[in-house]
Amino acid sequence: MINDNGTLVESNNTHLNPMNRGLLYGDGVFETIKAVNGTLLFWEDHYFRFMASMRILRMEIPMSFTPEYLEQQLVDTLHACNLMGKPARIRITVYRKGGGTYLPEDRGVGYYIYAKEISSPFYMLSEAPYEVELYKDHYINADILSTLKTTNKVLHITGSIFAEDNGYDNCLLINNKKNVVEALQGNLFLVKGTHIKTPPLEDGCLRGIIRKQLLAILPLMEEYTFEEASISPFELQKADELFITNAIKGIQPITKYRKKLYTTKVANTVLQKLNVKARLG
Repeated sequence: MINDNGTLVESNNTHLNPMNRGLLYGDGVFETIKAVNGTLLFWEDHYFRFMASMRILRMEIPMSFTPEYLEQQLVDTLHACNLMGKPARIRITVYRKGGGTYLPEDRGVGYYIYAKEISSPFYMLSEAPYEVELYKDHYINADILSTLKTTNKVLHITGSIFAEDNGYDNCLLINNKKNVVEALQGNLFLVKGTHIKTPPLEDGCLRGIIRKQLLAILPLMEEYTFEEASISPFELQKADELFITNAIKGIQPITKYRKKLYTTKVANTVLQKLNVKARLG
């Protein structure tokens, strides 16, 4: 089932307007949320990021887009998909209404919601090998637009194809200042000894929801120091751990980059604290 602007319809009965600006120009934003038994994890953080993204793109946000209204639309979609008692990945995409060329004729918005079952209600640490490489064909711009989840993800698409073609599980992206910014599917954290760091938003990394949770968790771990600071490609092979965060997987450890193998001690400790935070809401 698809939620098309508040109307639940069978997915094979939905039709995309050929003038949809999300299709024509990537003129849209989205949120991907983990739901467990009908509860949206970190919903408030997702909601406020969503609203901020629409404001930055100068969309006209409907008065009806309250946290309660959108949460109900998401939950209604889970219910229609028979996912209320299961873990699920649910995505809401907001697009600017059709018309115009680069200049929109209508700054109002519409939305689609769909959901899909996932395997675990908890954030689990994978023990499988996970190898990454730098993706250097294209760069992220170190600006505010790069921090948003927009429907224009060509860099991430081409990077994903590069990873698959070359046998990597993921790629790390570089900005126009030649700093490592993030992975294809999430934010990057680096551990060296007892020091942990992640790239700052000013470098163009995604304003990630799990990244935000870790920014609250890590300063409380007295055995480690933490900072938001740029990461040079040269630091990657000197690190003890690298891990990726996103809203669906939680934490994904990187086990290999080129000839360097990594441990997962810190990732495992942080994951336990993240699961506690998720359960407490």
